[in-house]
Formats: sequence, structure tokens, C-alpha cells
Amino acid sequence: MTKPSSGPILTLRNICKSYGPIEVLHGVDLDVHAGEVVALLGENGAGKSTLSNIISGAVRPSSGKMTWQGAPYAPANPKEAITAGVGMIQQELLLLPQLSIAENMFVGRYPSRAGRVDRAEMRRRAREGMARLGLDLPPGRLVAGLSTASQQLIEIAKALTHDARLLILDEPTAALGGEETQLLFRQIERLKAEGVGIVYISHRLEEIKQIADRIVVLRDGERVRDFDTADMPVRTIVEAMVGRSMDQLFPPLSTPSDRIVLEVKGLKSRAGAFSGVDFEVRRGEIFGISGLVGAGRTELVRAIAGADPLAEGSVLLNGQDVTPRSPRDAMDRGIVLVPEDRKQQGIILDHSIAENIAYSNLDAVARGGWIAARKVRSFADDSILRFGVKGRGHQKANEMSGGNQQKVVIAKWLARNPSVVLLDEPTRGIDVGARSSIYEIIHALAEAGVAVIVVSSDLEEVLGVSNRILVMAAGRQAGILDHKEANDVSVMELATA
Repeated sequence: MTKPSSGPILTLRNICKSYGPIEVLHGVDLDVHAGEVVALLGENGAGKSTLSNIISGAVRPSSGKMTWQGAPYAPANPKEAITAGVGMIQQELLLLPQLSIAENMFVGRYPSRAGRVDRAEMRRRAREGMARLGLDLPPGRLVAGLSTASQQLIEIAKALTHDARLLILDEPTAALGGEETQLLFRQIERLKAEGVGIVYISHRLEEIKQIADRIVVLRDGERVRDFDTADMPVRTIVEAMVGRSMDQLFPPLSTPSDRIVLEVKGLKSRAGAFSGVDFEVRRGEIFGISGLVGAGRTELVRAIAGADPLAEGSVLLNGQDVTPRSPRDAMDRGIVLVPEDRKQQGIILDHSIAENIAYSNLDAVARGGWIAARKVRSFADDSILRFGVKGRGHQKANEMSGGNQQKVVIAKWLARNPSVVLLDEPTRGIDVGARSSIYEIIHALAEAGVAVIVVSSDLEEVLGVSNRILVMAAGRQAGILDHKEANDVSVMELATA
């Protein structure tokens, strides 16, 4: 695709950003033209989110200059950026489920007539904005219950009602299926044709080839590589991101022992999410769980961890019945769960790394019933070093990349030295470099003799890390495949049976 001949609508020159002594951006330059998609890639912690937040007004740069449509640009807050025509669509959707589509699109700026909200005008303008993206929904419908893809398009339509000429899309397909992703791509092509510039952030490198015009790669806060076309081998892009050769993404599988650590017998969900599940996991084994959305995978591991109630069945640890009645019960027995939604269930974003790690290990950092600050710092520093977290104990979790947040969630549980670790979507929303680090942690757990269960929607991932794979379909156990017989065809045949 050819870059437009006119000058850029957005320019960044020598942008730097520091948080105290930690410099997260170092002299970054960036141009975006009207009607093009620039893919902004890099490992978690490379500076993508910080740069996007600077463009969208959520963060002020420490130094550097920006221009927007030829004029100096320095938004003090997101509202100023939106007013200028720059909108950002976050990875976590921010719509209010109990408000209508129209109300969400105009919240905080409702059109009025004679001192009252002009609902007819609001619905008309909402319908017009949605039609621009090919979205045919009643403006008065509540957002609650809409598909993730529809909500994603509503967020974009909301930005376009501000006459946005530049959109920043942060991991827009992280929660979308294949058909939903293609729908989003068709709407992006429409926006390009209208001259809207787009900064596109994604860890799914194959889709970059479909949607981007060119690629800018960040690493450790610096712009390290440009590609004038998105049609590049994935390996070339990945090696630019991580700064090293990526000969093998998945570590070689360890050979588990014959000793059975975990057994589940006849498990049935009280909520009806699954039934009749039986399997065992051996010492040092990585046991994958695969299946389509709604198959009951997450509900199964939550039940094993005591987070969801069981109607029938038992959980045995080293031959003893330890069927948990609560997460605390499971934790005390040596079973821990790293949940699929780290921001809602795994970490407290406005608390420090050290505090987050300490919360799951209070017995290790308290003396006589009192928490010792020095002990918290020392305990957290050990975990940060052990798991390669890029950050310091005093740093708040919301200042970290998604990959490092995930490492903190894993670190806080592994510090308890559990016998069984359940990981639900351990690499969702993080880039390939950070994924490699997570896989190394999983491999090290198995090498240390821990029984590991990995739930993943990424078929390549579950095939790459697992000794055996349990495939679920519509809440039932469809089959268990050994690593040697498991492939994308055999797994999908069972998942759709």
C-alpha cells in the first residue's frame, strides 16, 4: 500500500518520558499520515502504551514536541485530545452496560434543547455514527448483552462523533473471534478511505499483515526499526521486537514422572457449566485444556481452585481428597489459580508491585500479626528478580506493561511454592517476547516437579506447551490427546464434536 503524498497529520519528535528515575521513552519520533494504518509494535514494556497515552492526552511527555495537522499539539488531558480530533480505543472497553448505545456514545456531552436532553437528536446522531461503520443496532438498546465486537465498533463510532481524524486502537482484537476480527478490519478500511489515520497496536502479528501499511517497532523505550511494508516474515518482526534471534518460541517439553499429583473425579458444576470431567496430572506435567469459547474451560479450573461451587465430584491431591470449598481452602492445600482477567481478578492496579505480591503471602511478611515493611520489600525484590519483572517494588502496577503485570500475578502465587498451578489464558493480551518469558516460567515449574494446568484459546500455544491436552466441548470432556497425537485438526475435531 502506498503512503499518502501529503504531509503527516501527526508528528512526534524526540519524545521522552520518565517516572522518577525510570525512563520509559527515549527520544521517540513518529509520523502518521491521513488514511494510513501504522502498526506500533514491541514487547510489553517497550513503551507502546506510554506513547499512545501521550498522543491521546492521558500522559504528559517529559520532553519533546508534537504537531497535529501542522500546529503545535500538547493536550493536557484526553478531553483536549478528543476535541482536537484524536481518539483512543482502549483494550479494556469502557462502555457503561446499563446505559443505551446512544447514551454511551454521548455521555458527558448530551445534545440538549430548552434545557433538556434531546434524546431524538442523540439517537439520530448515534444512528448516523454507527451507520458509518456498518453497524445496524437500535440506538436505544442497552449495551449489556452486546457482543464484544459490537461494543468495539460502538467505541470507535463514539470517537468518530467527535470528528476524530486519528484513532489509536490498542489490542482491538484481543477478545474477538475470527469473523469479528474481519468485521473490524472491514470498518478500518472504510475509515482509511475517509482519510482517518490509525495507530494500531497488536500482539497478533499475522493480522498486522492484513491491516497495516507500515510498521514501527519500539524496544526498551526506543524506536529501533521501521518497515515500509507490513508484508514481512513474522520471525523478522519478532527479532526486531526482542533484539535477539527467536529460534524456538516454546521450550522443549520435560518428561513428567509417573507419580500422580492431582486427580479430578466426576466433576460437575453447580451452575451447569460442565459435567463428567475426569483426569489426572502427574508431577512435572504440563496439562493443557482446550476448547471453543463457552466450553466450560474457565469454569472448570475455577472450580478446582475453589472459586466456583461444585455439584458433584472430588479433587484429590497426592491421593487425598482435598475438594476445596473456597479459594483459601485450595491455597492452603497447595493449589493456586492465575485467573484469565489479570486486571479484574489478579492484581490491584493502584497498589505497588510489592504490595500485590505481599497480599498473597501475608504469612511470610508478617511478624506477630504485624506486616513488616522491610520484609515486604525484601520478599517482593526476591520475586521480581526470580521472575524477571521489569519494575521496582515501589512502582504501581498500573504503571507497568501487561506482560509485567502478568508476571507479578504469577510471582505472587508461585512465591507460595504450590504443588498445583492453574493458569487460565496466561498470555492473553501480551506480545510474543513476553509470551516467551511466560513459557519459560511454565517450563521451569514443570522442571521443578509442579503439576501445571494451562487453559488457552490460542491453539498454537496449548499445542506448544502441553504434554497432554484435555479438549472440552459444550461443557463435557470430549477427549484427552497425548502431545505426539495432538495437532490443530485433532483438537478441533474434538472441540466441535
